[in-house]
Amino acid sequence: MNKVVEVLPDKEALVARALAVVLEKMHAAIAARGICTIALAGGSTPKPLYEAIATQNLPWEKIHVFWGDERYVPPDHPDSNQAMARHAWLEKVSIPEENIHPMPTLESNPAVSAQNHEAEIREFFKTSVGEIPSLDLILLGIGDDAHTASLFPHTEALQVRDRLITVGNKDTQPRITFTVPMINQSKCVLFLVSGASKQAALAEIFADDADDFTYPARLIQPQGELWWLLDHSAGEEWKT
Repeated sequence: MNKVVEVLPDKEALVARALAVVLEKMHAAIAARGICTIALAGGSTPKPLYEAIATQNLPWEKIHVFWGDERYVPPDHPDSNQAMARHAWLEKVSIPEENIHPMPTLESNPAVSAQNHEAEIREFFKTSVGEIPSLDLILLGIGDDAHTASLFPHTEALQVRDRLITVGNKDTQPRITFTVPMINQSKCVLFLVSGASKQAALAEIFADDADDFTYPARLIQPQGELWWLLDHSAGEEWKT
């Protein structure tokens, strides 16, 4: 694993650096394999990044968009990660609808939705059970509790190793999420972290010795590249 930690002066610089990294990875993937597969994060931090990507002149028909996790709400709900990314980016460009692969959230049973989405991903990547597909890029954030995607401290989802997609839980509210093995198979994982409230979580995530199940982002150790982009407020302690 190749790990990079960069501390940027402010959130605007964080977004600009993230845009440069994302574009580099997109172009490299398209040059190498003819397509780019990217999984998006929710939350407020990546929204300006998506708005910036929407201004780029990219071969949209070669880009396939997934999500690393999703709240179990309808796709037009204000809390939907899919809705946020569509409004900020996907509705503003000519990406084919069939290139957008949202997590399903309309079944009465979230576990069924997780199974269905895993089947869709396996079909897209042509992988059999036991194989883990490798996305080109997965975007992630962290919470103040060091969760990432919908992998929350001391929840069952952290221990799932035999599936790509599982059900996460936040205060008894179900979510659909990539599993740790699915994330770790990525060619590149890019964390975007903003705000002083994240400093304590980062200290545990970057510590030599801490409990992975208390600080779930520690479990993210991809076989490819691992990028941590922090704004000054979040990453002051790690500024070199």
